[in-house]
Amino acid sequence: MHNSQLDIDQRAQLAGNNRFELLLFKVGEAPGTGQRELYGINVFKVREILEMPAITEVAGGSDMILGVADIRGQIIPVIDLAKVTGCRPGASRRILLVTEFARTTQGFAVEEVDDIVRLEWNQVLSAEAHSSGKTVTSIARLDGNTSGSRLAQVLDVEQILRDVLPTASAEITSASVGRLKLRPGSKVLAADDSAVARSLIEQSLVAMGVPFIMTKTGQEAWDVLDKLRRQAEGGGASVQDQIAMVLTDLEMPEMDGFTLTRRIKAEPLLASIPVVIHSSLSGSANEEHVRKVGATAYVSKFVAAELAGVMRNALAECA
Repeated sequence: MHNSQLDIDQRAQLAGNNRFELLLFKVGEAPGTGQRELYGINVFKVREILEMPAITEVAGGSDMILGVADIRGQIIPVIDLAKVTGCRPGASRRILLVTEFARTTQGFAVEEVDDIVRLEWNQVLSAEAHSSGKTVTSIARLDGNTSGSRLAQVLDVEQILRDVLPTASAEITSASVGRLKLRPGSKVLAADDSAVARSLIEQSLVAMGVPFIMTKTGQEAWDVLDKLRRQAEGGGASVQDQIAMVLTDLEMPEMDGFTLTRRIKAEPLLASIPVVIHSSLSGSANEEHVRKVGATAYVSKFVAAELAGVMRNALAECA
């Protein structure tokens, strides 16, 4: 996979229509059922798909990490997705998914790649209402919103990396991020489908001294804005007096961050609200997507001080 201009344009077109591509794969037999369930990851995150290379075990490493591999001169950890998901692996893990995510590169070992499918985000439902498993962020209906559709579990890569490859991150404090001044009575509206991401965002906003509304999907965030828009049309307070900024992830069930941003910028009563896209989908291609939908700024997850700085600049730019 490569980031050619054609890739950028095609992906931007998909995002503009609230659609995305999901790479489907299998990792082993699910406990208790013996079935080989389908899992999925957004194609945006996948740099390349390889036959399993030679892996070097690392002494004292986690049992969820098979070891490290040399991929085009870069040493990356190889995560055992069968272990992570609690599945029983088959005879071999033949495929390596090399992913770029939140400023890091890593490999995921899987048994086989099944397909790449194009879906609408409204075919994807939050897993929090349907599952207690923290490694899955959402459930995708592969055959449309119909009864009996095949299902795929979309992995919460943020949670997996935090659990398997924990890093020593700086404590989020008012001293490390600085205070962020909003107009009196206004809030930041945030949207992210990952529980671990929401927790880090909340810690950051509290440290900045910023009141906020936290939502789990782009649709939830849009519902908040649309309600305020309708109230403003009826003579109520302007939306800008209540929502100082929208901070949104890109990948979310029901409505993605691209579509949320486009809707905001298409509404005269909302268009002046700054939108900061805060995403684990790092790289120049995704920054180009952000510019195409009209967001004020883009910041890659997750460095709290950088997030605070980008938010501060976005507010000043739109003042």
